[in-house]
Order: sequence, then C-alpha cells, then structure tokens
Amino acid sequence: MSLSSTRAATPAPRVADALALGRLDAHDQAALIARGELSAAELTEAAIVRIQALDPALGALSHQAFDLGRARAAQVDAMGAERPAMAGVPLLLKDSLAWPGMPTRGGSRSRNNVLATHAHAFAQRLEAQALVPLGKTAMPEFGLLPSTEPLLGPVTRNPWNLDRSPGGSSGGAGAALAAGLVPLAHGSDGAGSIRIPASCCGVVGLKPGRGGVVRVRERHPIEDLIVSDSLMSRSVRDSAWAFAATSPQGRPMVRQAPDRRLRIALVEGNLHGQAAPAALQDATAQAARLCEQLGHHVELAPWPVDGAQVLRAMTTLWSHTAADCVDLTVAALGVEATQGALEPWTRDLAQWNRQHCGIAQLEHAYAQLAALPPAFDAFHQRYDVLLTPTLHRAPPVLGELSPERPVEELLAAFFEWCSYTPLQNLAGTAAISLPLAHDDDGLPLGVQFAANRGDEDLLLGLAYQLEAAAPWHDRWPMHSVATLETR
Repeated sequence: MSLSSTRAATPAPRVADALALGRLDAHDQAALIARGELSAAELTEAAIVRIQALDPALGALSHQAFDLGRARAAQVDAMGAERPAMAGVPLLLKDSLAWPGMPTRGGSRSRNNVLATHAHAFAQRLEAQALVPLGKTAMPEFGLLPSTEPLLGPVTRNPWNLDRSPGGSSGGAGAALAAGLVPLAHGSDGAGSIRIPASCCGVVGLKPGRGGVVRVRERHPIEDLIVSDSLMSRSVRDSAWAFAATSPQGRPMVRQAPDRRLRIALVEGNLHGQAAPAALQDATAQAARLCEQLGHHVELAPWPVDGAQVLRAMTTLWSHTAADCVDLTVAALGVEATQGALEPWTRDLAQWNRQHCGIAQLEHAYAQLAALPPAFDAFHQRYDVLLTPTLHRAPPVLGELSPERPVEELLAAFFEWCSYTPLQNLAGTAAISLPLAHDDDGLPLGVQFAANRGDEDLLLGLAYQLEAAAPWHDRWPMHSVATLETR
C-alpha cells in the first residue's frame, strides 16, 4: 500500500468532528463547502482521518493517494463560486479504474505500481465534477470472484461483522461506504459486482443498463457487453446524481418518485430454480408489501427466461475472461513468471474454460446475449419492475470464497450464491440493490429491483420512495463512524 508522506497543509480535524462528517452523504458534504462552512481541504482531511482510524481493521483501501487528494482539494478551493455542485466531495476508486497519478493493479500481483497517465471518459466525467480522489479500493484479482480476498492483499472485511465477506468484486467500495470513510465509491458490475457488495454491506448499488454510462475502460467484446459502472453510495440521491453525471445522454438527475402505479413482478426462486432461504423470502416479501403500501401492484411471476441457460452462458463468458487475463499476463511476463504471479482461481478457471468451453459453448453464450434483450422487451410490456433477492444468502464467512479453493468447488459456490444478479448483465438491463432488510444476526440483506434497458430513472424513482418509507440512513454497522464515535 502506498502511504502518503507529505504533511497536510490544512490541520487535521478532531477525530470526533471527522467521524460526524462521515455520517453525511455526498450532497450534505458538498453543501458545507457551498455554504462556506468548510473548505474542500478541510473536508478532505476529515476523510483522511476516518480512513486512518477505521481502515486498518477493514482493509477497504488497496492504495492511499492522500497527497493527490490534497492537491485536488486545493484546486477546488481555488475555483470559487463557479465550481461544480459536488466539488470537493471525497471519492474512492476501484482498483480496476485507470486514474492519472494512481496505479491500476486490478487486485493482481501480476501488475506493477506504474502510475496511470490516461483516463477514459468515465474518469474524465468524475474529474470534471471536481470530486477529490483519495485512493483505490480493494478487489479480487481482475474482479473474477464475488468476495474480496486477493492474495495481493488486503483481504477486505465486512463492517457489520469483521469475520464476514463484504462481497465483491467491488468489495472495498462497499466496505468503505458502509463504514462512512467516504460518501462515494466507484464500482463495476460484470455479474453482480456492484449489487453483491451493496447487499452485503447495506448500501445502494445501481447497475446501469448496457450503454448507460460513458466508456470506462479499453474496448473488450465481452466486457463491453456485460460490465457496467457507477458510483455506489449510502443514499439514493447520491447514486442518482452520479448516474446523471456519467450518462452519455446527458440525462437530468432523477429527484422524485414515479408519478404512476408500477407493475412489479416478484420472482422468489433463483436462476437454478431453488427457493430462497427463509430470511431472503421474508426480505423480498417485506419489500413487496412495502411497494403495495406505496400504491404499486405486485404479483408473483416466473422468470421470463431459462435460468439454467443464462447461468451456463455466464459461466462460459466468465471463464473466457479469465483465459484472456492469463493470456495477457503470459504475453507480458512469460509462462514461468505467470505461474507465480496469478492466483490459483484465475489460472484454474482459464484452464477450465479451455477444457469445457469450445466454439459451441461460445456460440450459445452469444446467442443468449442476443435473445435476452427482446425477451425482456416483451416481459416489460407487462411488468415495469422485477423484484428478487439480491443474493441467495447472507454474506459468507471469509475463506468460503477464497481464490485458493479448487476451481470446481469455487465455481459452484460462486454461481449458487450469486444466482440472481448475472441475468441483468447478460440482458443488458438496469438493476439496483437496496438495503431494505437484515437477518437475525444483523447482517444486511439486499433486495434487487430490475427494469428494462434505459429505465434507470424508473428504478431510482422507486428507490426514492422506498428510502423514504423504510429509511436506512441511521443504520450503521459495528465498525463505522457511528460506532467509533460513540466509543
């Protein structure tokens, strides 16, 4: 981890004050700067204090860029009254996003610490909003697992229970938000990698539909089709603002609930056809009742697709991506060095792909990519929104999804736990996980709402309603700004 060595020009705030600021969302933190109550430099120092106080136990950050953030905050303070609305708000970036002045390691020992010099359009949009980046968040190697336990380190712990996983692959982002280190954190989602940690950590996780945000990374035929990025947050309005700021269409920010009664389809089982455990059934039933109380119509419905075929296609594409990662690493480092540089899961998943996924399997996967959008166009003629659990069970104990487990075991465990989220990646549709429930152990259980491609505004409007009816702002984990403040 890269530690800042430059002393802050702005004095660090009292820990209690820094923790109190961490309970505010991005809008409220930005308002302090707009009203002249705090400078961007002071807001930045407060975030650094929170990171230093809380992250040693969490391992949410893989790289600290405090000097970079301080320099950016000074630029924001020099902007004056013409600065953007969210200028000066602290931000963390996933280790897969290229950002000038930071390394991009993708959670892998095969990558070096060379600082990026180029940013794609997504990062450029965030830069234009004058947000203050303070570092990178941890992720599993190349985002290929739904738990953040990279052998590169750090292993990220869930703020609700430090023995549990925060999910992945945007696990560092989810943990940082849940604990209150920053109000905004970038995530990317190729099979649920925003929604999974949002569910595990009790935060808001929007996966935009295909083409819903500007370009984030280099072109890749599979990633371009299944991966979407957004900023995760603790409040719907922060997620709505971030989506508008990165939308290629230049959409206005969604600020209110939908003005009509929505038709909501409740699907109880996962894509394997398995019934959800009791706690998840209760969570989705409670969410369904809440939607009905808000005036929407909810009815039970089957999946509009063959779940087994969807999971088969995702397994093919996921393992194909691992093979690409191995091939690129071999080209860069050579065969011998690659063996020690890549994790067992990445190497073994690539080998599994070569053994089990030939041309016929790839054709089947691309056929699913082509067939699912019209299937959902038809489905959404009847229903506006699809309601499911986000995950098939609560956050697992760390180690259950370790990259050192045998590939066949890990592959089965992966797509059993994450057996609701991959569908939206293949179909290119929009989805959001909201922190509406907890289990008997106090662990968050996310509820997923999905809509057709291009209907992110509909989801965000519904999320505003649910947030107002069942607020989660004052619900904090055991390891967070709120609990440390009380101690």
